[in-house]
Amino acid sequence: MSEGQVPFITYLESLRDQEDRGALAALRRGLGAPGTAHSMFPYVVPWLPEGASRQQEDAYFLVAALFAYHPDPGGTGNMGDHFARARTPDGDDTAIERRFTALLAAHREDLPVFLRQAVGFLRSKEVPVNWHTLFRDIRYWFHPLECSFSKFCRNVVREAQEQGLERRQEKMETRNIYSSHG
Repeated sequence: MSEGQVPFITYLESLRDQEDRGALAALRRGLGAPGTAHSMFPYVVPWLPEGASRQQEDAYFLVAALFAYHPDPGGTGNMGDHFARARTPDGDDTAIERRFTALLAAHREDLPVFLRQAVGFLRSKEVPVNWHTLFRDIRYWFHPLECSFSKFCRNVVREAQEQGLERRQEKMETRNIYSSHG
């Protein structure tokens, strides 16, 4: 296992790689309310740390359900990077920015709903998720010293600024072409 990999996520990836459809279906049943679908227990409970807090348990169940919903391999970076990859070069990014802002503003109890929507959106755009990073980020989402969501925000804003600069440069070049022919 390489550095930065989470054993629980590696286990989930093995279910995907072995095409264990029954296990993935059992985990997807937790999408509505992670941790309440008893079908998830055989796959998640053995991985819970001894003495895990409710917040830690919630992270395991939530990520397991989300992973089963969008198990595509190859995700790199964090959610900010994923949202940046979902952008279209010439499209209107208002909806993406609105989704991302809602995710960042989510209260702890609403996080599963907003993450499910975010993962569903990324799935529709065929953008894979880095589950190792997302699992770590969820575990520390509201921890005052970690602030995982600020890392997401920086990546999205940086990407938007870079794309905005490129668009402005293209517009200037287009204006220069037309003004020199006019």
